[in-house]
Amino acid sequence: MAKRRQARPAEILQAAIEEFSENGFAGAKIEAIAARAGVAKGTVYLYYATKEELFEAIVRDRVSPVFKIVSGMVKLWPGSQTALLKQIIPRFYSEIVENDMRRMILKTLISESDRFEQLAKFYHKEILVPARKMLKNIVRNGIKNGEFRDAPIAIEPLVLVGPALTAAIWKMTFERAEKLDTKRWLDAHVDLVVHGLKKVN
Repeated sequence: MAKRRQARPAEILQAAIEEFSENGFAGAKIEAIAARAGVAKGTVYLYYATKEELFEAIVRDRVSPVFKIVSGMVKLWPGSQTALLKQIIPRFYSEIVENDMRRMILKTLISESDRFEQLAKFYHKEILVPARKMLKNIVRNGIKNGEFRDAPIAIEPLVLVGPALTAAIWKMTFERAEKLDTKRWLDAHVDLVVHGLKKVN
């Protein structure tokens, strides 16, 4: 019984991801989330008081850990910044673009941010601000050691992951019309970043 109680928050979060993805944040119902998780409606409220709290918990539980792993890798990286980006970009594809569950989170955020501005503000603070800082440090280190040219991307480093976000949106929207060759897209993305940053002597 104790093990079952410990598993409930994760089960509720997974049910919420599925409910948000299928019915949107506005259309999602706590009772529907509870039914998906196999618990009573009141049980959901024991852990999460609102749908907003559920979404924030999903981001902290399913997205933030990925970013923390990548951040740890960046801090300990012993080689060139070019080689580091060649490791980070494919990781982003495997964790976000190819991961159905995390892509569902992104879908919810994109589709509902106009009506639920607090969701976008939370994601911005929790994920985008530290991600921008991390990427900016990579670019600055590359400029400092002579690998990268000093270019506008040093100020707006999130451009580095733009093609991956496009790939994620494609898979959410156009996959039935034309299946995305993710490997080919990733190769083009890495090539674009590496040659776009490279300092020409």
